[in-house]
Amino acid sequence: MHPSELFALDPSVTFLNHGSFGATPQPVLAAQSALRARMEAQPVAFLGRELEELLDEVCAVLGDYLRCDAADLALLPNATHAVNAVLRSIDLRPGDEIVVTDHGYAACTNAARHAAERAGASVVTAHIPFPVASSDEALAAVLAAFTPRTRLALVDHVTSPTALVLPVEALAAECARRGVDLLVDGAHAPGMLPLDLDALGAAFYTGNLHKWVCAPKGAAFLHVRRDRQAMVRPLAISHGASTTRTDRSRFRVEFAWQGTDDPTALLAVPAAIGVLGALAPGGWDGLRARNHAVALRARDMLCEALDVAPPAPDAMLGSMATVILPPSLAPSAPSTPFFEDALQEQLWNVHRIEVPVMRRGDALLLRVSAQIYNSSPQYHALARVLADLAGR
Repeated sequence: MHPSELFALDPSVTFLNHGSFGATPQPVLAAQSALRARMEAQPVAFLGRELEELLDEVCAVLGDYLRCDAADLALLPNATHAVNAVLRSIDLRPGDEIVVTDHGYAACTNAARHAAERAGASVVTAHIPFPVASSDEALAAVLAAFTPRTRLALVDHVTSPTALVLPVEALAAECARRGVDLLVDGAHAPGMLPLDLDALGAAFYTGNLHKWVCAPKGAAFLHVRRDRQAMVRPLAISHGASTTRTDRSRFRVEFAWQGTDDPTALLAVPAAIGVLGALAPGGWDGLRARNHAVALRARDMLCEALDVAPPAPDAMLGSMATVILPPSLAPSAPSTPFFEDALQEQLWNVHRIEVPVMRRGDALLLRVSAQIYNSSPQYHALARVLADLAGR
């Protein structure tokens, strides 16, 4: 069976937007269904007696995958949830500053602004150029926004609109030297990049597992460095707030239970790690390398078809790539709330191509994703349509 046949994607759609919500292989969905059936057969036993141990097993697998201690992980529905939990937990004071970037995910930037407003603090935006020449240029841009009042830096590992892999390792070292806590929004990183969270040493790191790990929707984690765990509380304060347990930290107890929900997406994470890791020669390393190479080829096809230059070096990309569209495809007003630009709607409605188009200032950006089910003919089809629309 070809790997693409494992996914339930509509074959009539040219699906080049794995980065937005991911896509889950059918064997992983089957594993989730089996877990859900087990839960519904005896909900009290599953949620009340068995769940904690099941979540521990997930954290153990995830800890090996992320190269960190399982005790430092909390399981959550998404990275936005995790970012909010950290921002709500930090004791910001009037005059404190949170540094974000102008490539950041809007939902998380909004959360930073909300937290700052409540505390009388402020948000400072670091301006990373795009096109960008190197990781050093991006790092310098972020550090230029730091002041003696900087309390926290919120930086994407892989930026959503521009698909840049930012140098979080170097940034973490600089933050440690300056006494600034680093919150890495790694929404796209797990499954796209090799991670070693213990070596990274960031105060906080969150990542989605329903994107490039291809777990079911609603699976993410928050890694909190041991010296910061006592301060971090979940958004929903529940039974764990009054725990007297001594066998595990309050951090683990509180995040493990925030009220009744369906935990099966999280419990299917080990299945996703196993299934995706078997789809390419060389396991996960091979899959990441394959997707990176496909993303670069896709970007080059688009740049050639549109006569535009690549906006970032190869080393700053993972499994996605963004191109700056020519002026002949200038921004226009969206026709529906979902589509940021009318071009995205046209690509979908007329050509059945699912790909995000985003505005950044006066520029129009288009981002392609590369997952195991994608192939060169799909990107050729997109390049031909865009070239025709641009009058080339």
